[in-house]
Amino acid sequence: MRRTRKVKIVATLGPASSDEETIAKLHEAGADVFRVNMSHSDHPLMRELVGRIRSVERRVGRPIGILADLQGPKLRVGAFADKSAALKVGQEFTLDDNPEPGDTTRVHLPHPEILQAVQPGHRLLIDDGRLQLEALKSDGHSIVCRVIAGSKISDRKGVSLPDTELPLRALTEKDRKDLDAVLATGVDWVALSFIQRPQDLAEARKIARGRAALMAKIEKPQAVKRLAEIIELSDALMVARGDLGVEMPLEAVPGIQKQITRACRRAGKPVVVATQMLESMISAPVPTRAEVSDVATAVFEGADAVMLSAESAAGQYPVEAVAMMNSIAEQVERDPTYHDIITAQRTEPESTGADAISLASRQIAETLKLSTIITYTSSGTTGLRAARERPHVPIIALSPVVETARRLSLVWGTHCVVSEDASDLDDMVDRACRIAYEEQFAKPGDRVIITAGVPLRTPGATNMLRIAYIGSDGLGGL
Repeated sequence: MRRTRKVKIVATLGPASSDEETIAKLHEAGADVFRVNMSHSDHPLMRELVGRIRSVERRVGRPIGILADLQGPKLRVGAFADKSAALKVGQEFTLDDNPEPGDTTRVHLPHPEILQAVQPGHRLLIDDGRLQLEALKSDGHSIVCRVIAGSKISDRKGVSLPDTELPLRALTEKDRKDLDAVLATGVDWVALSFIQRPQDLAEARKIARGRAALMAKIEKPQAVKRLAEIIELSDALMVARGDLGVEMPLEAVPGIQKQITRACRRAGKPVVVATQMLESMISAPVPTRAEVSDVATAVFEGADAVMLSAESAAGQYPVEAVAMMNSIAEQVERDPTYHDIITAQRTEPESTGADAISLASRQIAETLKLSTIITYTSSGTTGLRAARERPHVPIIALSPVVETARRLSLVWGTHCVVSEDASDLDDMVDRACRIAYEEQFAKPGDRVIITAGVPLRTPGATNMLRIAYIGSDGLGGL
């Protein structure tokens, strides 16, 4: 199956899309990567979902990526004697370490880290910002606040702290168990929640030991401030706009999305734009015009992937939502301004052989109007560098390692094919040309460009370019 678009689609699985036939329909409609949300999946269900995705993968004969999204710390207030409490703007309200049920003056906050870290002037946002508090004083056991906005608080509502860096690990005990479980099933990507600082990636990196690539979810202001460091230590980033929109001014989120997308492009790291992209399709068969524009903006920016959450996991129209996102992306990439915008964002390559080869292959392919760029990649690095250039022509990433092909299924413009390693240079050219022909990226008489490392089977040694013709038999020639 050949996609005609370069941006990838991530679809979340859930009650509306957990059976194998629906997963197959989602893939056919356009899903390249499937997300398993560990906030709503126990280990048996997660293993079943992974097994069904791999079954679909075998049926379609194409590598499919799996993203396991860890829950991260969940900060919530305690319970109330009457289930909820009515508050007034301007009144004082206290969060404390007293486990007694709350009332209109106070409530238990079962997180000593928050009680000790919040300082006067810091904001506390309850229930996704519906209730806004400002800390007046804190003694490590209680935080006396003033109600700034909102009028109601109820049992177990979430707490966000946009001004406070918490001394919390990104991995909770549940996350550690979930991480071990998803790694054992062979997922390709692991998304980490509640990233505040680069060090938050260290523990997961140590546990993963290269068995899965790590994606940092940017959902807190503290992460935005240290974006460059987090990008350096991550394999990919997700713009988690839902939580960002709670902890930061909503009007700032579009600009932050652009900053993150462009910073990842410069670094050659994949970036996923997520949350509420086609939200109305949870209950409607068509999206709003604003949602279509939102998806289009992410595609115009050159994001590697756009993601559906509840739309595909719990909505009434999961397949239609994926098909709509696919249709929007295809239309945007046909727009005459698309290539101008993508080209304008190109940056200078890094001073490495792989970057130089990727730059040269893109320039040659566009100058000579070649059909495709074919890159041999064992670790996936060469595929990432080729995608960083955002060439106008397709990229075929050939890898003998199925795990590499699955990870690259998230990356912009890459058509991933699992292929045995070439035995010599002639075999390398013939194999590349035959695959380009069979996958319908080139026809007899077309020219393609091939990048690889010599000696063959040497990871990270991309140092060769070769232009080849597609012969009448689908094999290559000079």
